[in-house]
Amino acid sequence: MKRIRGKHPKMMKVMTPEATLNILANDPSLTGWGWVALNKKAKILETGCIKTKTEGKKRKIRKGDENVQRVGEICAVLLQKIREHDIDYILTELPHGSQNSSGAMMIGVVIGSLRMASDILDLGIEWYTEGDAKKCVFGKQSVTKTEMVKAMTKAYGKKWVTGIKYKDEAIADALSIHYTAMRESSTLKLMKR
Repeated sequence: MKRIRGKHPKMMKVMTPEATLNILANDPSLTGWGWVALNKKAKILETGCIKTKTEGKKRKIRKGDENVQRVGEICAVLLQKIREHDIDYILTELPHGSQNSSGAMMIGVVIGSLRMASDILDLGIEWYTEGDAKKCVFGKQSVTKTEMVKAMTKAYGKKWVTGIKYKDEAIADALSIHYTAMRESSTLKLMKR
């Protein structure tokens, strides 16, 4: 199929009413990347949190090499889930702030990794800020992680809750990105018909 500049061939297929639309929503982080695979009707297919940790000093490896390894772990899991759930569309929180070099690196990792996956795999992608999600879910920007977990449990049910705080917070944040996109994305509104 000839690729039309700015159009993803797979996206053209999912715009028909009978087509499936599987979405991967993300709350990116180098230490605990929350993700959720959902179908067109917002049914959760699977959730998870990719935990990577720093062991450089213990293993005596350079921080740069360790970061490359951690990013590789994240990308491997995401690619596996994209294939496993036949993902058509990616939603992700846009990382913000770069108070230090780790924050700046995370912004580059997220943007580079997900943009590359979108382009290579012909998947649509949309970006939302944490503030977009908080404002959509609560109507305000000042929201705790616990409040977001409760709100997403109310919106999506309890099956995804693990009881592990960092995982539940990361998954809830990924769900909040999906929740926001389903209400604000003109593309997803069109595909839901």
